[in-house]
Amino acid sequence: MMSISIVPIGKNFAGEVSGVDLRGPLSPDIVAAIDSGMDEFAVLVFRDQDITDNQQLEFSQNFGPVESSIGGNISSLHSTRPDQRRLSVDMADVSNLDQDQNIYAREDRRRLFNLGNRLWHSDSSFRAVPAKYSLLSARSIPADGPNTEYADMRAAYDALDVKIKEEVEGLICEHSLMYSRGQLGFTEFTEEEQQTFAPVRQVLVRTHPVTMRKSLFLASHAGTIVGWPMAEARMFLRDLIEHATQPQFVYVHRWRSHDLVVWDNRQTMHRVRRFNETEYVRDVRRTTISSDGPTTTQVAN
Repeated sequence: MMSISIVPIGKNFAGEVSGVDLRGPLSPDIVAAIDSGMDEFAVLVFRDQDITDNQQLEFSQNFGPVESSIGGNISSLHSTRPDQRRLSVDMADVSNLDQDQNIYAREDRRRLFNLGNRLWHSDSSFRAVPAKYSLLSARSIPADGPNTEYADMRAAYDALDVKIKEEVEGLICEHSLMYSRGQLGFTEFTEEEQQTFAPVRQVLVRTHPVTMRKSLFLASHAGTIVGWPMAEARMFLRDLIEHATQPQFVYVHRWRSHDLVVWDNRQTMHRVRRFNETEYVRDVRRTTISSDGPTTTQVAN
């Protein structure tokens, strides 16, 4: 019988899980312990999990409905046939490989679009129903990284001045992949992409449904605040992101092959760091759990 243990590994948050083998079914008690650990730590690391895509999917389904990857990047819109996809639609391919297992060329439009993952973001905040958990499995990692950084948005909210807390309460932002990619100069979108990436509205302050802790809901996808001039909104959001990503709020994960990391997008932002992606393979596969519904319909307490 498995005996789960979770120990802190970050300065202020993140935990490492032991005593769990993700290759098989888990008992309800183990699933509940992982869920409870997510409520507390927001980021959990499972080492030495040499799993298949099906095993990752089965593990993910313990925590809610798995989000389709279609509409999450430009390649997913145009790779609708199975022979055009490297992975199934249940998995987001955030690797640097095409469907033939070749590394993307430097000028490949898909690679340039995916550079947006180096910006601070929360997964799927650009969808009407944003993500709850993300589960990223490292199948092949370059020897020198890259690291992924996670920012604790609960601690960032707690550290705001009282006046700023009053100002952010009740604000609604618009999120879109066109906003985040526009920061990179990526501005040419097809009509289908513009329709798929149309802005959605999300609250700026969220309340966790279990712990009741408040957190900032920020991302590079947030391009404006409803009712504000866009320039002022973008400067305010930039200031908040700078505040939220100070070192005291950040856990840096140094990947090993067969790590599986789970994070709560309701309580964190993250970004991947730069590496030589035109020379070295980084094969990482993400399953994403949907939240309960649009944030604008959820009442913050």
